[in-house]
Amino acid sequence: MIKISTLALSAPVQYKLPIAIFLVWLVPMVGMLGIYAGLESWFLTKTPFNFLLNLGLLVWCFPPRSLASTLTWSAVFLLGMSVEIVGVSTGQPFGDYHYGNNLGIKAFGVPLLIGVNWVILTFITSVISHSLLKNRWLRILLAALMMVFLDLFIEPTAPLFDFWHWEAGAAPLQNFVAWFAVAFGLAALAYPHLGQQDRRLPLHLYASQWVFFSFFYVVYHL
Repeated sequence: MIKISTLALSAPVQYKLPIAIFLVWLVPMVGMLGIYAGLESWFLTKTPFNFLLNLGLLVWCFPPRSLASTLTWSAVFLLGMSVEIVGVSTGQPFGDYHYGNNLGIKAFGVPLLIGVNWVILTFITSVISHSLLKNRWLRILLAALMMVFLDLFIEPTAPLFDFWHWEAGAAPLQNFVAWFAVAFGLAALAYPHLGQQDRRLPLHLYASQWVFFSFFYVVYHL
């Protein structure tokens, strides 16, 4: 195992992408099959591993280019966490909700991985939108819309996985409006430090998350 890991970490750039794409599909698909087979109590507690793997793969394939870039993505993490901490404490801006136990260590009631998730989603949707559109504000708009679209499939399943729970029993419209506003702001913050990036890994990462949550959306709600 050590030899394989060392080889992967020292792999030339041209080998990084297929390795990363393989992993971003392998882990959620194994998890999806395991949960569907009734082993959810084991697989769901390993959710933090998937978050950290995805972050690690993005950093491996897209290492920070400058101190300013590192500080910007750190700010995305801190702002995402701050909004969530305010959210669980006051019910604003998302609505009344609280986090469960399957997303790992918490700070002020919010799993640290939620901040990581804001970073991942902001990066991958921004890279995808950057490759599709020319106008700066349309790129930021599309990135925010892509995040909200994914959340439409996450929200119905999250309580079943003990990720988070809504006091009203389901995510209110307020949540999606707030998600769009926060996503738009984070995408705007990150935009100057994005640059021209290869969209293939972000596309696969976005698609793998959509497949995972849409599968369980269909299984549990249709």
